Amino acid sequence: MSVTAVVVAAGRAERFGSLKQFLTLGNETVVRHSVARARSVADRVVVVVPADYEGDGEGADVVCIGGATRSASVRSGLSQIGDADIVVIHDAARPFASPTLFSRVVSAVESGADAAIPGIAVVDTLKRVASSLPSFSLGTVERDELVAVQTPQAFRTATLVAAHAHDAEATDDAALVERAGGRVTIVEGEVSNRKITTRDDYEWAIWFEGSRS
Repeated sequence: MSVTAVVVAAGRAERFGSLKQFLTLGNETVVRHSVARARSVADRVVVVVPADYEGDGEGADVVCIGGATRSASVRSGLSQIGDADIVVIHDAARPFASPTLFSRVVSAVESGADAAIPGIAVVDTLKRVASSLPSFSLGTVERDELVAVQTPQAFRTATLVAAHAHDAEATDDAALVERAGGRVTIVEGEVSNRKITTRDDYEWAIWFEGSRS
């Protein structure tokens, strides 16, 4: 089955304060690291970038401009995937997802799942709160049936395209497939597949990249 990957790098990174996906780790941008990891399973890699992007493509085969939301950016990428049987969606801000993890989600779809996503066990105690922090606790959430979800996420192409119909919005693509009644398989994620969201995450990423050299 043919595989295309869409690496989503169009976010404005408002919480970070600058375009974190174009900062460097070692000698390469964060996005380039993510594109290279996606290529471990993909025949074709599409990178979705901001409208003012002036880079060299980050090693992708196709560069396209994203939209106002993450879901809109994914749809922009989906318009460039050709006739792939499986599409993998990956956030550029996760540069350390291993080739093994990419293979794990693709293999689950090849085995019959509509979608496959990585998850890791929740180890912290979770509290339900009244509003954004600071707040007060409304109770403890049982964590036994919870996982923290990551990318890459793999999908049967037709399933994901249908789930994105009518400009649907969600924080991740698996949620759209779930809403449409699709079967989403959860595979084992990776603790090192950390998303760069804050400056502390970026400092950790610099350390982690250096520790592997």
